[in-house]
Order: sequence, then C-alpha cells, then structure tokens
Amino acid sequence: MDKQEPQSCAAFAGSSCIASGDLLEVARQVKQTLEQKEPMSVLIFDDFSGEPVEIDFRGTIDEVLQRLPEALAAPPAEPEPPEEAPRGPGRPKLGVVSREVTLLPRHWEWLGSQPGGASVTLRKLVEKARLANQERDKARQAQEAAYRFMSAMAGNLPGFEEATRALFAGDGVKFDRQTEEWPGDLRDFARKLARPAFPAS
Repeated sequence: MDKQEPQSCAAFAGSSCIASGDLLEVARQVKQTLEQKEPMSVLIFDDFSGEPVEIDFRGTIDEVLQRLPEALAAPPAEPEPPEEAPRGPGRPKLGVVSREVTLLPRHWEWLGSQPGGASVTLRKLVEKARLANQERDKARQAQEAAYRFMSAMAGNLPGFEEATRALFAGDGVKFDRQTEEWPGDLRDFARKLARPAFPAS
C-alpha cells in the first residue's frame, strides 16, 4: 500500500492566497496571520479535490494543530512488519477484500467457465477497465475539483460561466483565456486544479 502523503492545501483571504503547503504548515501560517492582523475571513481548499477544509482556529496554535484530524495532518507511521509464520501449502495471501457482488445467472455461468474462475476473471476485468479509463477518470476528477473551487471563489468574476463551459468541454485554451483577467492567486489555483482536465494541452 502506498504511503499516505500529508494533505496539501491553500488558504485564501479574499482573492489572495496567504498560505499553501501541507495542512499542518497552512494551519500554522493562517493562525499566525489571524493573530497579527484584523479579523478576516479565510477559506482553505484541498489541492487535489478542491474541497473546502474546515479548521477550528480557536485557542493557541498548539490547540489548533492538536484538533487537526491525524489522517489529514500527517502520514501514518510505518508499522513494524509482523513476523510471518511459515506458510503451508495453498494459495498465497493476495490482500483481497471479500464483498458481495450481485450478477445475473448468465453472468455467473460465464464467469465460472473462465480460466481461474469468477474471482480471477473479475479482478482482470476490473483492472483492465481501471487502466483503460485512467485518463478519463483523472480528467473528470480535475473538472469536479476546479468547479468546486471556482464556484466558491470565482462565481461572480467575469468569464466564470464561459470558463466553466470550457472546463467541462476539455478546452484548455479557452479556459485560460476566460480566466486570464481573474485575480492572480485565484486564477493560478483554478488552473492548477483544472490542468489534468486538459490532457491535450
């Protein structure tokens, strides 16, 4: 299993990005800014999903950081590998997860006739579909992420509707043109989120 990376995000006060990086560092920088300046509204967005990130800034910096969800604030420590008992005969552990699958009788019949049986055939089919749709899935996730951020931060900016249409049409040139006049930090973050939606670019 891949090691989980710290959540990366960006914090905005109005149209200005006041902090970016991993969640712990962003929380620290935002808390320091809030203590040094007049009260302000700060919105934080995930660098990958475009989802807003909620942080409770009450109390001291240490209290703020302690309230952050562990899974978001830092990668989990590598567990010590357990000592494995000598393996007897039979199939090796594959790390598979058992869940219920509902299919029609003709599907089960066809799966059962394939080499390796139903489980092996299903795994092969899923892996093939996953690889075949990888770029499309990446583009769709980028469209959704960029749209979340744009709706929250750029909904009233000129060119928003045209930029949105370009985003979902996969037209990177038009998207860049429609966002060119936006405030620099908003424009750059929207483009960063949207970039995988334009693989041809």
